[in-house]
Amino acid sequence: MSTPTGPSERGPRWARWIGRFLARVVWNTEVTAAHLVPTDGPVLFAANHTGIVDGPILLGVSPRPSHMLVKSEMFWGPVGSVLRAAGQIPVEHDGGRSALSNALVVLKRAGVVGVFPEGNRGKGDAASARAGIAWLALNAHAPVVPVAVLGTRRTGESVGHVPGLRRRLAIEFGEPLVLQRLPGMSGRAALEGANESIRVALADLVDRASARTGIVLPTDDPNRERAL
Repeated sequence: MSTPTGPSERGPRWARWIGRFLARVVWNTEVTAAHLVPTDGPVLFAANHTGIVDGPILLGVSPRPSHMLVKSEMFWGPVGSVLRAAGQIPVEHDGGRSALSNALVVLKRAGVVGVFPEGNRGKGDAASARAGIAWLALNAHAPVVPVAVLGTRRTGESVGHVPGLRRRLAIEFGEPLVLQRLPGMSGRAALEGANESIRVALADLVDRASARTGIVLPTDDPNRERAL
């Protein structure tokens, strides 16, 4: 089995300008506490997920070039070509193993990786979280910066809805979390504890950012409602 080489390092550098145009010109994005993102070394973003433009917006306002984990379904046609050239990481239907391997490569070379721990676009309240980001944090020894993304989807809008021109959005960065496996702790316990720490920190940040900005989360979850 070949060792993953990881996505392009150059892609996120120019892709930031596309994201910045979307965040600042197409939409009206307020950014808070970007100074909390470490200026060097590996970093993980743990962001809540409500709408289809969450990734591009975060990519554009991040103070450092970043690689976002994106569902493989997005990697088709012209959009897929742009995502690949931009160095974004597809999450394939293999349980995310290849995505985690490629993300680990990025972190090992002191890069930045963005993850949506909820997995799917929905309410964005971080009520649940998948453990992939915790695994990356523990194995790459990378701090995790929670990120609240607000306004990209409103109640009643589909998860694929593109916000209207100049809609007010908000992104707030939180204090970095340093997670580690303590002596005598099993790997499973360390993973579960780290994952819950990330989820709680993200949920708390989302609540505080929503209260501060007045931008509320959608009250519906189209993914859940379709499954019922």
